[in-house]
Amino acid sequence: MQIRPLGGHIIVEAKVKESKTASGIFLPENEEKQPEQGRVIAVGPGKFLENGTRQVMEVKVGDTIVFKKYGPDEVEVEGQKFLVVAAEDIMAVIE
Repeated sequence: MQIRPLGGHIIVEAKVKESKTASGIFLPENEEKQPEQGRVIAVGPGKFLENGTRQVMEVKVGDTIVFKKYGPDEVEVEGQKFLVVAAEDIMAVIE
């Protein structure tokens, strides 16, 4: 299976939040929480700018990123869920 983003989009595998705190307390599942971090799976070539050049993508495959909570769209490909994030919705890279 391959998924190839177009334009200024990035495919992200959402980071699953821990269901147990550092002190050992288990937290109840809350499916309504939106992920805010993830690992980059694929990067598009960048959207076209008004001057005819492509936007430089600032992330690469394998980066862990922080993105806007309600920015990504969820897609399912062959039973696996991914997030499609616009480059403008990425706020930081975790190093």
